[in-house]
Amino acid sequence: MLSIENTLVSDELMSEDFVCNISKCKGECCVAGEAGAPLEKEETSFLSKNFLKIKPFLNEKGIRSIQEQGVYVTGIDGDLETPLVDGKECAYTVFSETGIASCGIEKAHKQGVIDFQKPISCHLYPVRVQKYENMTAVNYHSWSICSDACSFGQALKIPVYQFVKTALIRKFGKAWYEALEKYAEKTS
Repeated sequence: MLSIENTLVSDELMSEDFVCNISKCKGECCVAGEAGAPLEKEETSFLSKNFLKIKPFLNEKGIRSIQEQGVYVTGIDGDLETPLVDGKECAYTVFSETGIASCGIEKAHKQGVIDFQKPISCHLYPVRVQKYENMTAVNYHSWSICSDACSFGQALKIPVYQFVKTALIRKFGKAWYEALEKYAEKTS
């Protein structure tokens, strides 16, 4: 376990390998599970203000779910999260002709319509962040639907922290990531 600033980082970010293999999993992380993607308070404000800009990048089922439930919901544990379509995929999920799930928010960002890439929890995945009163835990989340990503990461020898480098810098800053990288190099 590594302590950086007010975070505790699991060693699994360095010891486990991971590279998304979207051709194998087809974006199942946007579909599976019992809840929507975790959202930070600022993200809910952004979604509220920018839904009309994101809407053209969504499918009808997602739009309908958002109109019925709101741009975000409060989950059973009290956390803010994206709404779901019929208890399944995230309402912001869109599907390609080949059935691959991706993020409508991210599509709007890539087209230059909004300046927000996607929820940080999605960008960080398979890393999960849990805030506590005096610190934040940064952990690797192992999920069976990502077994192909683990195999692919092992084949390429890319640890989790390197795979999510951009997202970790987005969340915690460059100096934080450099401290993590220095620790990883010492322990490998």
